[in-house]
Amino acid sequence: MHSKRARLDRFIARHCQIPLKSVKPLLARGLVSVNGVAVADSQVVIGEFDRIVSDGVVLQDRTPWYFMLHKPVGVVSATRDSQHRTVLDLINHPAKESLHVVGRLDLNTSGLVLLTNDGRWSRALMSPVSKVPKRYQVRVRDPLDERYVKAFAEGLYFETENIVTAPVGLTLTSATTAELVLNEGKYHQIKRMFGRFRNPVLALHRSAVGPYRLDDSLASGEFRPLVVPRDRLHDR
Repeated sequence: MHSKRARLDRFIARHCQIPLKSVKPLLARGLVSVNGVAVADSQVVIGEFDRIVSDGVVLQDRTPWYFMLHKPVGVVSATRDSQHRTVLDLINHPAKESLHVVGRLDLNTSGLVLLTNDGRWSRALMSPVSKVPKRYQVRVRDPLDERYVKAFAEGLYFETENIVTAPVGLTLTSATTAELVLNEGKYHQIKRMFGRFRNPVLALHRSAVGPYRLDDSLASGEFRPLVVPRDRLHDR
């Protein structure tokens, strides 16, 4: 099992199956390194992507991976499914089995899906506390007007959860299309909001999550590695 965040001495004791008190001599003799640097402090906190070597044995050496995928309609945002193709079925990469989905899209929604093996990054991105904006394009059956803009900005009441939705930015782009920016993600929220007007959603596409915008060069079903600047990573 890969450690998320752990104290160095406890990590070594667990992985080497030795008593905690036996770790200190290893540290004192300079036999333990973190990312190539000898460490003597037993209380140093390490992350899941730090390279840990103890007495010449590599205990951990994981690479963080980040991908963006242009999800087609009809593909589920899951790693396994008995009935449909999954987003992992579209990923051709040696690390694919270690990946998880960051912010799911439902079966009939297309667009940007992020995948990673970095749990701390995905939790920071998707946490309700972070209020990371998600941008969508929507096409509905009936014409739109300013009533929608006003109602979405004020929030709509959902009886099931007994909540009022956070303000949603809605920009009308044609008679029956619009762009939305959400800072939360309730269950089928967009479809339910338009449902209040008895105006069914015919197509829904996510184009951005926070600072990550779907690459225009990616055709539906294609993916590419995502370069995450260090200032956008969690603090290690």
